[in-house]
Amino acid sequence: MERSEIIKNINSCLAEEFEKDETTFSADGNLYDVLEIDSLDLVDIIVLIEKKFGIKTAKEDFADVKTFNNLYDFLENRINK
Repeated sequence: MERSEIIKNINSCLAEEFEKDETTFSADGNLYDVLEIDSLDLVDIIVLIEKKFGIKTAKEDFADVKTFNNLYDFLENRINK
C-alpha cells in the first residue's frame, strides 16, 4: 500500500473517531496534542488500525509513536512487511 493511501485512510479514520478536522493534521504534529487524547485513547487508535488495515498490534508497539509522521512510518512498515 502506498504511503499516501495509508495517510489518507488513517487521517480519515482519526478525524471521524476524534471529531477533528483533517486539515489540522501535519506530519510533524504531536498526535496526542492535535487529537487531544491521552494514553487511554491509544486503545481506540489500535482498534481503528486493526479494523482498517487488518494488522494486529499492541499498545507497547506504539511507545515511539508521538507524531503523525511516526504513526505513518509505523503503519507503512507494518502493512508493507
